[in-house]
Amino acid sequence: MATEWTFLTNYSHVLLSIAAAPDQTMREVAISVGITERAAQRILADLIEAGYLESERVGRRNRYKVNGSLPLRHPLEQGNPVSTLLALLGPNGTAFASTETAPSARRRRSASPVRPGG
Repeated sequence: MATEWTFLTNYSHVLLSIAAAPDQTMREVAISVGITERAAQRILADLIEAGYLESERVGRRNRYKVNGSLPLRHPLEQGNPVSTLLALLGPNGTAFASTETAPSARRRRSASPVRPGG
């Protein structure tokens, strides 16, 4: 039996999920990526600490904004900003219109994991 793998990491999956729906809950992020809520929290905290995401409290929920100007982190990708990734792999295979987060209208409500390139 072949091992399942994808070209992108869970970090990029979380970033793409947040970009597609910046006001989704941690549970929704975890479901869309196919990871546990705790793993999603850890990844989100790392992305916020590194400056790739900003978090704003809106009522009882958080709303996130992607910083598309920061460079991708791997040495092979460092010449490209995060906005390049978002432009190539927007929600459901469509490119984002800008380096900002996608509009809420693009919010995914599917309970099944969505894995670009997977």
